[in-house]
Amino acid sequence: MDWNFLIKNKEALQVTTDSRKVTSGSIFVALKGEHFDGNDFVEQAKAQGAEYVICGENALAEVQDLARAWRRELGLPILAITGTNGKTTTKELCAAVLKTKYNIYYTQGNLNNSLGVPLTLLNITRAHEMAIVEMGASHPGDIKELVEIAEPNFGLITNVGKAHLQGFGSFEGVQTTKRELYDYLVAHKGTVFLNEDNHYLDKMLEEAKKQIVNCQLSIVNYSTGTMPEGTHLVGNYNAENVSAALRVGLYFGVAETRGLAAIRAYIPSNNRSQLMQTEKNTLVIDAYNANPTSMQAAINAFKGNCYILGAMRELGEYSAQEHQNIVNMLLERKADKVLLVGEEYKETTAPYPIFENVEALCAFLRQEPIIGYTVLLKGSRSNQLEKVITLL
Repeated sequence: MDWNFLIKNKEALQVTTDSRKVTSGSIFVALKGEHFDGNDFVEQAKAQGAEYVICGENALAEVQDLARAWRRELGLPILAITGTNGKTTTKELCAAVLKTKYNIYYTQGNLNNSLGVPLTLLNITRAHEMAIVEMGASHPGDIKELVEIAEPNFGLITNVGKAHLQGFGSFEGVQTTKRELYDYLVAHKGTVFLNEDNHYLDKMLEEAKKQIVNCQLSIVNYSTGTMPEGTHLVGNYNAENVSAALRVGLYFGVAETRGLAAIRAYIPSNNRSQLMQTEKNTLVIDAYNANPTSMQAAINAFKGNCYILGAMRELGEYSAQEHQNIVNMLLERKADKVLLVGEEYKETTAPYPIFENVEALCAFLRQEPIIGYTVLLKGSRSNQLEKVITLL
């Protein structure tokens, strides 16, 4: 569809999927979900002054098409970021660094899927000079779909690890899917920011380059480096995220000293790499997401004596073994206190208390408070471990 009638000469677009937020001149996207149907509110949106309504069975495809058209209309540089772990933190750090020189727009929260990426693109305005788009994936082809919507000029894969194995089928499936970002940039003469210390990424990029004769891809290397002092980030595993952000900044003309100052000023939120001091304990909160790779990294980096760990989800046939691996790590570390949440741990040899859900854990902590510990909170988002924070 030719969207010029809707996007030409516009400084910005007002797009919403929530009929309650429709205002005069906005674009309403009527999506159908498990518990709602936006098509029921089309007339209401029109009455509230919506300039255009995208509805029907093809609404998602149409909003993706509109987002691509708007991205082409703006023509600004876009950096796409994906990876198994650290993509949101790296996105936030890159944004912090680049904001010191440019007016940028970047993915808000976790809007990194087939709807989130288009909505991110549609929130970019003509006033912005650059954009950073985070891309998530849980099945083969997901990244290919997203890059064909966002059409990035630059790309960065933080790392690859064992996540969403139920959807990907294997670790090799993870690599193939994440490589779809490299495939796109190779085909379109883009630029890749590459952690030269990560042999998986190096191999993936070489595979992508084989697809094009006389490949004209540009590669900007950086190393994992070491974690700088003075940041609000917890965990040495964030070193590669910091290094990536500093290298991106340097490429776009932000001096390392200026970039590092921006990173030191950045305060993590949303239960990612947060350090919190309560009246009872010191908390290391990294409970937004978890997979075998990130869980092992968090445990290895943790210097405390109490672990509250939630189950890792979407692992399919690998679930029992991967949870046993985590238990084995805890046994080797001889932790003072370990509390586990999730039925998955009952399939292991864990000698620790196992709670069916976070509500059961909360009930336990009310009866037996934890005081005087440094506590690691880590688990998949579905565990909702943030509910125990007030009890710690």
